[in-house]
Amino acid sequence: MHKNNLGNSIEQRPKEVEDRATPLHWEGDLVKGVRRKNQPALMTLTERTTRFEIVIKIPDYRASTCQRLLQKEIDQHPDWFKTITFDNGSEFADMTKIKNCQIYFAHPYSPWERGTNENCNGLLRQFFPKGKSMKDKTAAYVQQATNAINHKHRRILQYHTAEELFKQYISS
Repeated sequence: MHKNNLGNSIEQRPKEVEDRATPLHWEGDLVKGVRRKNQPALMTLTERTTRFEIVIKIPDYRASTCQRLLQKEIDQHPDWFKTITFDNGSEFADMTKIKNCQIYFAHPYSPWERGTNENCNGLLRQFFPKGKSMKDKTAAYVQQATNAINHKHRRILQYHTAEELFKQYISS
């Protein structure tokens, strides 16, 4: 973790992000199996309003790798991303280079500022336990785990699923 914010502080986000008034504002993090930079990890992106989850398996968690693969995701779905808020981990140091999406950073050591994402990361741990390498986890397995989370009926969503709410929003 960096002691200082890497870029735009969470306090600078538009009000609509905080009150979840409109979708397409995301929280991001990494879920790590084995905690070594050269090990695969999962980059998780959680949409704040619908709780829709995007999970990207990354080969390592160097800042340049995280930035490159996030930019690829944004380029594939340019209408899906207005803002993303990350923590101040060194793996996110290059996120200020992201184009076509505003990046914000939570305060150091403040995971509750990205509580939606932290909650979804906990759901992912059912499929990816701490301390276990993710080398053998295929893209199909990662997608299967992501689908299970996105198809889960949730009380916070009035028993809808994240996927149905997200699809409803992007198709309107």
